[in-house]
Amino acid sequence: MAVATPSSTLTALDKISRFSATMIPAPSRGRLVELLKRAAGQRIAVIGDAMLDVYVSGDVERISPEAPVPVVRVKKRDYALGGAANVAQNVRALGAECTLVAALGADSGGGRLRSMLGAAGILTHQVATVGRVTTQKTRIVARSQQLLRIDEEEDSPLTGAEIGQLIDNTRAAIDGADALVLEDYNKGVLTEALIDAGLKAAMARGIPIVVDPKFRHFFHFQGATIFKPNRRELAAAMGAEVDMEHHDALAHTVRRLGAKYLLLTLGEHGMVLVDEAGAITRAPTVAREVFDVVGAGDTVTAYLACMLASGASAAEAAYISNVAAGIEVGKLGAATVSSDELLEYVDTHALHHH
Repeated sequence: MAVATPSSTLTALDKISRFSATMIPAPSRGRLVELLKRAAGQRIAVIGDAMLDVYVSGDVERISPEAPVPVVRVKKRDYALGGAANVAQNVRALGAECTLVAALGADSGGGRLRSMLGAAGILTHQVATVGRVTTQKTRIVARSQQLLRIDEEEDSPLTGAEIGQLIDNTRAAIDGADALVLEDYNKGVLTEALIDAGLKAAMARGIPIVVDPKFRHFFHFQGATIFKPNRRELAAAMGAEVDMEHHDALAHTVRRLGAKYLLLTLGEHGMVLVDEAGAITRAPTVAREVFDVVGAGDTVTAYLACMLASGASAAEAAYISNVAAGIEVGKLGAATVSSDELLEYVDTHALHHH
C-alpha cells in the first residue's frame, strides 16, 4: 500500500537533521571500552522476520534473442543472513549471546538459513518451522550493478498453532535475556498478539526493548525503550499530523508511540534522538565512504540493544550505534562490525573526548 508522504513533514525533518544544534557528546575512550567489554557478556533476544539473502553474480556479454533483456552468465552465488537473522549476526559480532525467534519454511532456503545461523553461533532452539516458504531475496548482479531482485515470500500474519508456538518461544527467549529486539519486516512473525506477549515479558523483567518498526504495527509497541524508524516510515505513519519543526510536536509523537525514546535514522544526515519531553539531540553522520547501505539499520539495532544491555544511556547507545553504522556502510552487503573495528575507527578518527 502506497502512503502519501506530506512534503512539509520531510522538509521539517530535513531542517532538524541540519540545524538541530545539540550534538550527542562522544563517550570517553574508557567508557567506550567498558561498554564494549560488558556487551560481550550480555544475552540478547531477537524476535522477528529472518530472511535469506542470495546474491547471484555473473557477466553480461549479450542481450537475449528471446526478449530485450541481458543474459547473465552466473559466476558465483553468495548467501547472507537478512532481516532479523542479520541483526542476530551483528549481536554475535559484539561477542554477546543471541537467541533468535523466527519462522522458517521446511524448504531448502530454510535449511540453509538454519545452518548459517548455527555457523554464526546464533542460538536457534526458538526458531520455528512453519508451513510456508522461507523469505528469500535473490539479487542478480553484474559488474556490481543490481539488475533484478526476486522475492519469494508469504507475508500474511502467522495464525493458529504456528503463532502460538512462536509466542511460547518468545517468552522462553526473553526469560534469560538482558535486552529484547523486535525486528519487524511485515513478513508475518510480529503479529499483535506476539508483540504484546514480548513487550509484557520484557517489561516484567525490566530489560530494555529496541524496536525496528514497519508500517503495519507502527503504533503497537507501547513500552519500547528505543523506537527506531527511518524518516520515511515515520512520515508515512504520522501523516501530516507531525510538524517536525516544533519540539512539542516531536514530544507528542514519542508519547503517542509509547516509547521512552524515538531514534530517527536520517541516512546521510546521521540520527536524531528525541525523549518524552521532546528534547532533541543529534548524532552526526560518520560515514567517510558509503559503499553499500544494505544492512546498516540492522547493525544500528544490534548495537543499540547490546549497549543498553551493558548499561549505556540512550544517548551513548545512539552515539555508538551511529559510529557502527558509519563503518558498516563502508563494507559490501549486509556486514557486521566488531568491537575491535569500532575502537580502531574511533581511535583513527579521534571521535572521542579525553
